[in-house]
Amino acid sequence: MGPSYYRRGTIEVWDFIRDQDLNYHLGNAIKYVCRAGHKDSKVDDLKKAIHYLTNELEHVTPEQPSHRVPSGLQHQQQFEVPLDAAEFDR
Repeated sequence: MGPSYYRRGTIEVWDFIRDQDLNYHLGNAIKYVCRAGHKDSKVDDLKKAIHYLTNELEHVTPEQPSHRVPSGLQHQQQFEVPLDAAEFDR
């Protein structure tokens, strides 16, 4: 049996993921949504779910035009903060 934060309801999260034949990224998104607010930080778990959904979306979305910074603007401050992937598999 898994931890209690994965055993709420009538089916364990991993059994649901397996039953629905979800891939790694979708399964992890479900896992973090289900445990949000029941282990550690709800906000952190929701961010982790978004991280996995974003990765899956990037995988299934056709290649988009490059969003590279035009030359001459390369030294301007970037505002996007990357997620720390090491934090997601705790």
